[in-house]
Amino acid sequence: MATTRSAHTVWEGSLTEGSGTVTFDSSGIGQQAVSWPSRAEQANGKTSPEELIAAAHSSCFSMALSHGLTGAGTPPTKLVTSADVTFKPGTGITGIHLTVEGEVPGIDEAAFTAAAENAKANCPVSQALTGTTITLSAKLA
Repeated sequence: MATTRSAHTVWEGSLTEGSGTVTFDSSGIGQQAVSWPSRAEQANGKTSPEELIAAAHSSCFSMALSHGLTGAGTPPTKLVTSADVTFKPGTGITGIHLTVEGEVPGIDEAAFTAAAENAKANCPVSQALTGTTITLSAKLA
């Protein structure tokens, strides 16, 4: 069964002087303010498309890695994943770096790294972001 998740943004004003609010419709978790300065300079309590991509990518990758490890007979105790999405005004998103540290009983560093590389290549968000370079650092805790 397919699922669809939805969000919407209301933007008012010009790119550099305006601002907007993104609403998470499917989950109902609320609204977040967005603005050009929060995207291109400092966050200052607002989110950005890149932060939202980072949240989506880190959670999707963690799910894919957990699934792969469990399927191999070595379910993780804990995975801590961060995604750093780099944005350069005038150019766009220039790269994404995933960092994962895992607690996985019964696995060595090489097997963990291989599983992480597989998750990086095959999680649905990674596949949706094939237009940018995605790098990975993986290690056991």
